[in-house]
Amino acid sequence: MSYEHITFEVDDPVAIITLNRPEQLNAWTQTMANEVREAIGRAEADPHVVGIVITGAGKGFCAGADMKGLAAASGADGGDSSRAPDVVNPAKEVPAPGDPTFGDDLRGTYSYFMSVPKPIVAAINGAVAGMGVPIVLGCDLRFMNENAVITTSFSQRGLVAEFGLSWLLTRLVGPSNALDLLYTSRKVKGEEAARMGLVNRALPGEDVLPAAIDYVRDLAIGSSPASMAAMKRQVYRDLNQTLGEAQSEALELMKASFTRPDFSEGVKSFLERRPPDFPRYARAD
Repeated sequence: MSYEHITFEVDDPVAIITLNRPEQLNAWTQTMANEVREAIGRAEADPHVVGIVITGAGKGFCAGADMKGLAAASGADGGDSSRAPDVVNPAKEVPAPGDPTFGDDLRGTYSYFMSVPKPIVAAINGAVAGMGVPIVLGCDLRFMNENAVITTSFSQRGLVAEFGLSWLLTRLVGPSNALDLLYTSRKVKGEEAARMGLVNRALPGEDVLPAAIDYVRDLAIGSSPASMAAMKRQVYRDLNQTLGEAQSEALELMKASFTRPDFSEGVKSFLERRPPDFPRYARAD
């Protein structure tokens, strides 16, 4: 399938989605939103894909919402300002990928990333701003160019913490840091972002995408896809549960894991001192 605003490729075991409007620093559009949904759905269904990497073409990762749409929505272009930008509501005919059993909280406009039962890694090659921030924070891990910057920017546009950013940001960096980043819209480089827990790694720019790809390749060698899917579901769902509820659910999941072939293969490979050969993940509909 051909795309207009992204590229998509699968190199077993990695699916790579590249935001592809480099002249506009990959500013987010309605078309891009729909194409990313469709591509993630393809990757989720593909048994060759263990993990998904999302990156940007050119110098930027995502400069936020396309300014033409923002200008139209604000009336700054002299037009009607009574409607929200199209990127707020991706086309309904492009259903969100992911597993509905993760719960409605993880099935939002862009938070559906967290319900996709395969690891999603953001390879932040360049600047991230505005609505690009909740998109990268919806990924499971973030590897960032140490010289790139990330800025929420909403306070400078008279906007709010969009697409669940107040929830995502607070859980990663704490309330005080979250409010600082939201109040000031200051630019944070990769090294500081890593220190505060906003990203997992800050790397030289040329190493960001290879590191993300290698991370998925390493998962494919040694980690059970079924286990990763179950643990991703646990981690995100448990953010809204008590410790007791998390423990009770973990007990039931643990019992179920003993019956899966992955458990047998994991023990057998350890005893035989060889890498495990786990079956690829396939979600039962």
